Amino acid sequence: MATNTVRLHRVLRTSPDKVYRAFVQPGAFERWLPPFGFVGKVHAMEPVVGGAWRMSFTNFGTGNSHSFGGKYLELVPGKRIAYDAAFDDANLPGTMKTTVVLTEVSCGTDVSVVQEGIPEMIPTEMCYLGWQESLVSLAQLVEPNIPG
Repeated sequence: MATNTVRLHRVLRTSPDKVYRAFVQPGAFERWLPPFGFVGKVHAMEPVVGGAWRMSFTNFGTGNSHSFGGKYLELVPGKRIAYDAAFDDANLPGTMKTTVVLTEVSCGTDVSVVQEGIPEMIPTEMCYLGWQESLVSLAQLVEPNIPG
């Protein structure tokens, strides 16, 4: 079975620690990860190496859902996150791996995302588009500097 990979890059106007927290706090993760038109729900999240996580996306228009989850492979606060994921749907076989590298730069944080092992039934360009939308939502969550 052939698998696909997407690579994304974005600079956010915030600290690496704030971006890292958006990946390991359930409320934040379900707020920004779903692509536009989907609602996310984190069902379990144990952000330690070897810890499990599980969530679902629900299409707001149709109400159809798909769930997925996996284990944390690497967690270096403010620097690196790696986790695997598999869909519960047998029509979407295999395990994906997502690696996120956070690098402090003069104006904020350089965010590099690589997702490997995308099931061949999911067009790579659709996954890429979904991640682009997710990163817009991530920026909206982490860039505001709201006092208090």
